[in-house]
Amino acid sequence: MSNADPVTGDTPQADWLDKVNWDANGLVPAIAQEAATGDVLMFAWMNREALARTVETRRAVYFSRSRQRLWFKGEESGHVQHVSEIRLDCDEDVVLLKIEQVSGIACHTGRHSCFFQQFEGTVDEGRWVAVDPVLKDPEHIYK
Repeated sequence: MSNADPVTGDTPQADWLDKVNWDANGLVPAIAQEAATGDVLMFAWMNREALARTVETRRAVYFSRSRQRLWFKGEESGHVQHVSEIRLDCDEDVVLLKIEQVSGIACHTGRHSCFFQQFEGTVDEGRWVAVDPVLKDPEHIYK
């Protein structure tokens, strides 16, 4: 039973993390969208602590499934994401972060966006083509 206001959908302050529909692993998909351009820069996962830390610091914090720990975006690369808005979708199972991408690079490949591959062709003869340039050599981003 939800404590949400039936008209606005707003929940009391103490319940805000409970409103998120976390998956069986305690995670929720998170999309980082550049606030100024509307570009979708990346997709990652968040757990409760990552979302709470993002709200607290106004910097994007994700949960790394491969490392099984919090991942503070930019902790190694310096490509920090300042968060201006946090939204929850209608099914309450996807988080959208509207961000300012420091340095202009969100992707570990050195590109502005992780979504740099575009499908070209047909179902029988299709392929993925890199359509966005590498802005910085990844060898110089990560130590």
